[in-house]
Amino acid sequence: MKRIVTLFLLLLICPALAAHWFPVPVIADGQKQQYTPLPKAQRQWRLCALLPHGKDHYWWGVAWGISEEAARQGVMLGIYEAGGYENAAKQVEQFRLCAQKKADAYMIAAISANGLDAQIRELSARGIPVIDLINGIDSAGVSSHSSLSFAGMSAAAARYILKLHGNKPLKLAWFPGPEGAARVRDAETGLTKALQGSQTQVLHAGYGPTDAFSQAGLARNFFAKNPDVDVVLANAVAAKVVSQLLHQQLLHKEQAGKSQGVAKPLPKIVAYYANPAVIELLQQGQIAAAVTDSPVLQARIAVDLAIRLLQKERVPAYVAPQIEVLQADNLASYPMDRLLPPDEQWIIRRELLDLPDEKLHQPEKPR
Repeated sequence: MKRIVTLFLLLLICPALAAHWFPVPVIADGQKQQYTPLPKAQRQWRLCALLPHGKDHYWWGVAWGISEEAARQGVMLGIYEAGGYENAAKQVEQFRLCAQKKADAYMIAAISANGLDAQIRELSARGIPVIDLINGIDSAGVSSHSSLSFAGMSAAAARYILKLHGNKPLKLAWFPGPEGAARVRDAETGLTKALQGSQTQVLHAGYGPTDAFSQAGLARNFFAKNPDVDVVLANAVAAKVVSQLLHQQLLHKEQAGKSQGVAKPLPKIVAYYANPAVIELLQQGQIAAAVTDSPVLQARIAVDLAIRLLQKERVPAYVAPQIEVLQADNLASYPMDRLLPPDEQWIIRRELLDLPDEKLHQPEKPR
């Protein structure tokens, strides 16, 4: 934790360190390359970012990355979060608000993979860029995707688990996250494929929003019915609550004198994406591994893709940071500013400023 705090203090004291985040290794349309953004936008474009919620560090980091890159390139920005994956209707309202404010381009971390399809297709027909940010959008109207395959992330986690346990029969507890989210759907697809041919029994713990209250409820219900699992594969929030729950249960057994003989080791916990709590658990040895999708990088790249499209540049259809499996032995070498916001940086919410009245009433020029 000390290293993370030190890094964040450096970022706060020296903003230039945060600004110079490039070049970075990515996969662009299936090819490895170094990604370097534009030095500055040609004009003060108006960008709208829609996020599913702002309840945890993952989305705080995304909002921070968007804000930092927009400031570096000199564009205007609105950041809106819907308050949770159950609030699809609110995200639609926020989309309409950005449309009323005449946003030039959109970066959308969608609550539902197809919930904004009609709106996105309408924007596409008008030549307005839409960037799929992180969560996955099923729409032909998307201009480019700044997203990493959650199928690839869950598959990387599954391969790590199989390597860790060898070719042994396993009971795997699976905490995916919110039902209907494209990233969860993709993660389940990747997990299923990666485990084909293995002796792994997947026990589904149930879907739920990725807040601590919801995931803790799922964890309590699951382990009351399934006390003997070998490994837990979970979303980042569930990884923390499961770790806490299992250690509390072990402590209660010891205090009650119910432990007899050699106690069975606690299940290994692997997170299929990471957040600050997961990083701290890794450092403490409370979980075995976490896959990172570098969400701050994805956010920064989304801003650059939107600006390039507005400036009539060709961009890749898909850009994604490289998947990495973080463990205690490689954690120190990973650049944390690709994953986490600075210390004490909470969610950024920002209204996209209105255009002057005379511009609002001018007919749009064809793009």
